[in-house]
Amino acid sequence: MALNIIGLSGSACRPSLATSLIRQIMGGIETAIDCSARLIELADEAPQMLSASTPGRRLDPSAQLIRAAEEADLLIVAAPVDRGSLNGSTKYLLNLVDRRAFAGKPVILVAIGSTPLHRLVNEQQFLPLFRFLNAPSLPTAIYATEQDFIEGCLVNAQICAQVDHAVSEAAAHLRIRGNGNAGTYVPARAAANKLG
Repeated sequence: MALNIIGLSGSACRPSLATSLIRQIMGGIETAIDCSARLIELADEAPQMLSASTPGRRLDPSAQLIRAAEEADLLIVAAPVDRGSLNGSTKYLLNLVDRRAFAGKPVILVAIGSTPLHRLVNEQQFLPLFRFLNAPSLPTAIYATEQDFIEGCLVNAQICAQVDHAVSEAAAHLRIRGNGNAGTYVPARAAANKLG
């Protein structure tokens, strides 16, 4: 049975750089290992999700969204940074999950900001949140700004290298869990060079 990867995009708008980056990471992992990947965009799910006030009173379809996150073998969570903080829909979703279901679940952290000044948001906000949930973040967290993209495509070589590291770490972690067949991953750096 294929491993299950869930990408959670906390962006409330489209087109979304957070969603674009999640798609790139998920595509790399799918190429590197046998898995099933699903993207959940909170822009679509927020109205239903906001109707669930506590984990004990979850209503469909928000219950399905929360269950998908809880049952994933790996999470990729990307959130825009608003005024130096993670946006509300991402934090709200994580308030609803069952902490026990997240214990030991690996997470790739991705934050998108408008300025490099918020670069520490992963360490200062994302990491403590997932530590509380007992979900270990993989070593490479990604922070990108709007200037790192051209027409929605990541072009910054340094961020592309971080994406490659995150994909390699995720594939290695999932292979340890078993069920993963290796594939051929085309690094993000190579893809970015083709655009240049």
